Amino acid sequence: MENILKLAERVDIAIEIGESYYREFKSAFEGSPNSKTPRRVPEIKYDVAKTLVAFANADGGELFVGIEDNHNVTGIPHNQNQVSEILNAPKDCILPDTPIPLKQGAVIDYKGKRVVYFSVNKGADLVHLTAKGECFQRKDRESAPTASEKITYQREEKSSREYDRQFVDLAKITDLDYELLEKVSSQISKLISPEKLLQYLDLAEFDGSSLKLRKAALLLFAKKSNKWHPRLQVRIFKVRGTEEKTGAEFNVTEVGEANGNIFQLVESSWDLLRPHLTDTKFSDDALFRNQIMYPELACREALINAITHRDYNAEGRGIEVKIFNDRLEIENPGELLSSITINDLESLSGAHQTRNTYVARVLRETGFIRELGEGIRRIFELMRNNDMVAPKIRSRNKTYSITLFYKHVYTPEELLWLEEFGHLTLSREQKTVIRLGVNGRLISAKEIFETVGIVDEKVYRELLESLRTLRILVNVYKDTEVQKLRKKYGGSKKAVPKFKIQLPASNSISELQEEDRSDYARIYVGNIPYQIKEEQLYIALAKFGEVVDVIIPRWTGGIRDGQTKGFCFVEFDKRLSANNALNSSSPILIDGKKLRLKEADKVLK
Repeated sequence: MENILKLAERVDIAIEIGESYYREFKSAFEGSPNSKTPRRVPEIKYDVAKTLVAFANADGGELFVGIEDNHNVTGIPHNQNQVSEILNAPKDCILPDTPIPLKQGAVIDYKGKRVVYFSVNKGADLVHLTAKGECFQRKDRESAPTASEKITYQREEKSSREYDRQFVDLAKITDLDYELLEKVSSQISKLISPEKLLQYLDLAEFDGSSLKLRKAALLLFAKKSNKWHPRLQVRIFKVRGTEEKTGAEFNVTEVGEANGNIFQLVESSWDLLRPHLTDTKFSDDALFRNQIMYPELACREALINAITHRDYNAEGRGIEVKIFNDRLEIENPGELLSSITINDLESLSGAHQTRNTYVARVLRETGFIRELGEGIRRIFELMRNNDMVAPKIRSRNKTYSITLFYKHVYTPEELLWLEEFGHLTLSREQKTVIRLGVNGRLISAKEIFETVGIVDEKVYRELLESLRTLRILVNVYKDTEVQKLRKKYGGSKKAVPKFKIQLPASNSISELQEEDRSDYARIYVGNIPYQIKEEQLYIALAKFGEVVDVIIPRWTGGIRDGQTKGFCFVEFDKRLSANNALNSSSPILIDGKKLRLKEADKVLK
């Protein structure tokens, strides 16, 4: 019984996590901070009805009345009869012809204060309206007025919409990857066990003797995914040319197949796809060089979007990725839902609906996806920032696909600027950084990461090094100057514009590479704490000389989001300073951990 999630614990977790697409707080008071008075009960009831209708017309959610926006629990000061009236809001203030799928309505005694709690499931059959005939739908963290036509469900969508919410009688918690469950539990809340996590995220219900699991729990956490879904997979193909051919001219090769539960699939499919996003070209310096064709982050977003929103009810096929010479296509089972159009997505309005309510919620709460609707906007933004043509979305023949094209678009000013570098063999990433610095404009590290669409810190370091080797990119400010400027840019050192693009020297590339670069002093620092801050490294290494840059690779998304990968790169202003650090006889400690220093070039080889 200790694994049953109590109502008071829901309040604790809600306060810790805060409001979201699936959660809202409402105050029972009104007025200025110093003269608060109880709100009128009819107003509270209308707020309750409006919010629950919005949740039911979207993906479900929970409402707490008696908690302020700032997470303070102020409770409900009304008498018992008035509290009962508030509990009757779903019955009194929602149109009887469109009753909501109310899961729970209760009064919670939380540390001596009363909180009214409602939980509602996603509606599958009706468009829900308030007693006034008004239609609302949850959008991000608001209950927005919406035309009922936009959320009218087509009957054929019902089975796909309900797939992940169905209970599986034979499934037990022992069928799940318990270690993964523990990691996700600790990431979402320190107050919750794996069993309670499943209940809190509506992935399971306690039936009096054991936990009943939904299909979503198995899709996300199953130890043997193919036991519960035959096509929980991503297949990747390479197409030689720009069109698929058949017969004697067949030109399609399968690169590989990724399998596993959704958490495993996100990482394993990306690891499989990423090496094939490059193009090898023969450069002016007589060497074969790899360049990434598309913004990595755009490709990863598109892949995760497909895994999140595919029609899992279509068990006959999985997600397919096809890499052509001129484009990348990601296709998944299931057309767009009737409530969303291609124009809605391509207009970047943030419109969204997901058929997999429970799957999407877990991926959102664990950081694998942003706010719903942000993924498509981010993909389009990254392609535009890299001067690449807009992606193409298609929905037909029971499939949905997004295509990223390897084709650039530049403004006249940018073309003139890039022509100055025309004698160099530049990659897409290099051209993107050069374009950012058009006519002497200063660039920040943050801007390079976001505009180029870089996922890995190593890629960022190699990109900067390649531009420095060509004597194109230079630091305008020293670290001491950057430290003074960081407050102006929100306290972030990475946000300070400190790089400048200068016109290339007349030297040939081979001559530039042969020049002495002994002043460049970058070292590798290993065994760093997972929660280290840049300032700690500056302080620890400043005794050897001026530190001009610290780059700490961190995990993005998933259960380790924000943690370091255990190492970093530190750049001094002088080679002598780097040598002093490398040859130091005294151990360098941070938070009790002894740092391991090596030559950066030796580690990267």
